Amino acid sequence: MSESASSLQYDTLCVRRPGLTRDLPPGKDELQWVVNTATLIFGERDAVLVDTFLTIEQNQQLVDWVKAHDRNLAYIYLTHGHGDHAFGVKQLLEAFPDAKAIASAAVAAKAKLEGTPPFIDDFWIARFPGQVPQPQVFPEVLDGDSFTLEGHPLKVIETGFTDTEGSTALWVPDLRLVVAGDVAYNGIHQYLGETSTESRQEWMQATDTLAALDPEYVVAGHKNPDLPDDPQILAETKQYLADFNRLDAQTATATELYEAMLTLYPDRANPGSLWGGANRAKKTDP
Repeated sequence: MSESASSLQYDTLCVRRPGLTRDLPPGKDELQWVVNTATLIFGERDAVLVDTFLTIEQNQQLVDWVKAHDRNLAYIYLTHGHGDHAFGVKQLLEAFPDAKAIASAAVAAKAKLEGTPPFIDDFWIARFPGQVPQPQVFPEVLDGDSFTLEGHPLKVIETGFTDTEGSTALWVPDLRLVVAGDVAYNGIHQYLGETSTESRQEWMQATDTLAALDPEYVVAGHKNPDLPDDPQILAETKQYLADFNRLDAQTATATELYEAMLTLYPDRANPGSLWGGANRAKKTDP
């Protein structure tokens, strides 16, 4: 839990789950997991939750964790529309009926796409049968690019295409905190399954946008729980993308690209995400 001279504080909850890509080459078995983060920003009375989780069990853990902070949950803010960050809205609103779930227009649209058939059935439920909350509840579109917590501003930063379209981050000036969503990763292989060479360049620019805020803390959407919320992860995320683009141009097959990246990043969790990204990059069809 972190705080500053401001009356605001923040806390993070990390939950571990299996990765999405499971048919990867042998080896690295001990690293075949991923962690999602949710962040609670809170003052003396009220709180804002940034992102939720994927499964019913994980989101019940999130509800219990938020309740333990003994604050009035005013908002649930989604940084982007991926289901593993958005599928908890229904459970959170049932537990905190006075809260309001909000997101940018692009994030709300993406969340709806991922949370309705056929996508939710073919992608999420196929991988996590019986574990995904149903039916989905979607966020309202935020009017403007900021909202407040006990009078303190929280600003939405549009970051474009990162690991998916229409991503955002949340900037809390009073704490010098960026809740980066999937703009930043921390000790976890980055999800590249929706990206292209060009969109990875856009993602690199997004890390610069957040670094220019000069934050003191940066919470990644996926992080190794043992690592700190160090702003250096923005540069590390950017370097990973630059290395992937460089090695993509130097290799002929998905296996070669995967192995070359593993040589540079042997200790990151969730190598399945890298394997999926390498296969996407080497497809002849766009």
